[in-house]
Amino acid sequence: MKEVIRVGLDTSKHVFQVYGVDRLERMAACRQLSRHQVEKYFAALPPTVVGLEACGASHYWGRVLRELGHEVRLLPPQYVKPYVKRGKNDRIDAEAICEAMGRPSMRFVPVKSADEQAAVMLLSVRDLLIKQRTMLANAIRGHAAEFGVIGAKGVGRIADLLVRARESVPKLAFDLMAVLAGQLEVLEIQLGKLEKQLRACHRENARSQRLATMPGIGSVTAVAMVLRVPDPTVFHSGRHFASWIGLTPREHSTAGKQRLGKISREGDETLRRLLVAGATSVVKLAKRGKGPAWLLALLKRRPAKVVAVALANKMARIAWAMMVSGEVYRAR
Repeated sequence: MKEVIRVGLDTSKHVFQVYGVDRLERMAACRQLSRHQVEKYFAALPPTVVGLEACGASHYWGRVLRELGHEVRLLPPQYVKPYVKRGKNDRIDAEAICEAMGRPSMRFVPVKSADEQAAVMLLSVRDLLIKQRTMLANAIRGHAAEFGVIGAKGVGRIADLLVRARESVPKLAFDLMAVLAGQLEVLEIQLGKLEKQLRACHRENARSQRLATMPGIGSVTAVAMVLRVPDPTVFHSGRHFASWIGLTPREHSTAGKQRLGKISREGDETLRRLLVAGATSVVKLAKRGKGPAWLLALLKRRPAKVVAVALANKMARIAWAMMVSGEVYRAR
């Protein structure tokens, strides 16, 4: 076998494509593997650098390849895309991964452990259950409105709506609404258990407790930031961190003219949503005169939603500094 210094591995459910280069950047390995052949192939390959696109199963394969003695680097898919040549197939994708991995300015994603993946799953399952709860509540209100029974927004108002609907809708319709209400009660119980687990994670993590000292960041946001960013030093600065979350404006500048647009909304959607929600609560308090002078002055010049996004950007940069330095929040 030729000497291979770098390997790009394009993964899928059943078919895996390997593309490796030697020290002269010439193709030294190009082979398609089935799922059960991957470990055997890399076990026989001398230790080298293996690159994969950061996706759902990439952390699992990263751990497997590390145990076999290889150095694993996970690349964001959007950074691999510019290196894809004309056309689209598994070989071209693996070659693009191998090419992108060799760039000196390339950024990589840390490989998560199994426990870290499980902890992040706690957040995603909670978000899914909240969406399902909202869907059920909206369905109950919508069906009741078809019979002229109008209910206020909020999951806590569903019980009052059902009491009024019992006397106003046909029995079959009410029984079906009761089925949805039963599913809603089950979701509430499950969400309560997940909330307890999140609070326990927050109490046991010193970094999460430090982040919660910042106004606008609660226990859920703090835990989410700690779990999704296990190593904040991979970002060069707080602005890089805010850009990764998607809170910095898109830029289309040329010839010395700076053109800034809306926020990019690229990166971690969950952290962006939580930070903007926390910033919105801070802005609401500032409207009542409870806030720093710079925020009150900004509210006089810009709409509240624009200020909330700008504050979320600032909160992200401060949070990065707190995670890197290990200090608590200090208000000016």
